[in-house]
Amino acid sequence: MTQKIPAAQTKIRSEQKSGRKGRRRRSRELALQGLYQWFIAGGTIQTITEQLYETKEFLKTDQEYFSDLMQGTLTNLIELEKHIQPCLDRPFKELSPIETSILLLSTHEFINHMETPYKAIINEAVELAKTYGGTDGHKYVNGVLDKLATQLRTDEAELPVQ
Repeated sequence: MTQKIPAAQTKIRSEQKSGRKGRRRRSRELALQGLYQWFIAGGTIQTITEQLYETKEFLKTDQEYFSDLMQGTLTNLIELEKHIQPCLDRPFKELSPIETSILLLSTHEFINHMETPYKAIINEAVELAKTYGGTDGHKYVNGVLDKLATQLRTDEAELPVQ
């Protein structure tokens, strides 16, 4: 029996094969930059978001998705951190700002974007960590998100591999 691949996965796969960055990936990158700025320099969500709106990259994003990532992540930091901490081998505060930002973004997506397969969220997070993080940061991010996915996306994680 042939299994139908969800449209979201098909789009992600075609973007990966073509080497193009999709609008959602650009949204994640810009949101990562905003979160990093917030962790390093502080500021308000509104100020940081307005600065990012002025970049040439903003026009290439899924603007609604970007806004959701920024607002959702920064307004729910404490709740998101509570989900992440049990999956860590160290206190949350000891993570690098990049790892912290990626884990928070991904956790927000796990909880609020059920239309996106958890494996796609993990893959995107790993790619962000490879691009912007430390040498082995992507391995750490992958391990934490694998654990977290089994807790937040229990039904999806228990599906048999096809």
